[in-house]
Amino acid sequence: MDKETNPIKVYYNSACPVCKAGIENQKSKMEGCSVEWKDIHSNPGFATEIYSEIEQVRERLHVVDEQGQTYIGFDAFLIIWQHSPGEKWKAALLGLPIIKQLGRIAYNQFAAMLYKWNKAKKHW
Repeated sequence: MDKETNPIKVYYNSACPVCKAGIENQKSKMEGCSVEWKDIHSNPGFATEIYSEIEQVRERLHVVDEQGQTYIGFDAFLIIWQHSPGEKWKAALLGLPIIKQLGRIAYNQFAAMLYKWNKAKKHW
């Protein structure tokens, strides 16, 4: 399977203002790249494409790579950066073993806090 016929797929939640801003910024960096942006807020059925519950996608970013493998959270960002012009260095640096582990911990803490904040604000 080649990259031309199998774009990466990014599953995100636009009801979260922080997530929406981040995705919109990333989209602008990846214009012309082979990416499908899948907003689970506007189409909750997208969550079933990755055999996930909608709440899991609301809490953490999900990405499916060209081979069909699903990445969640910080690892999903690494896949996005690997495919983003000008950000491959970021994926290489933040993908180093110790840095990657710290990134996962930081991301998971931030995602949990952001999810609770969004629920409290009744964004969905």
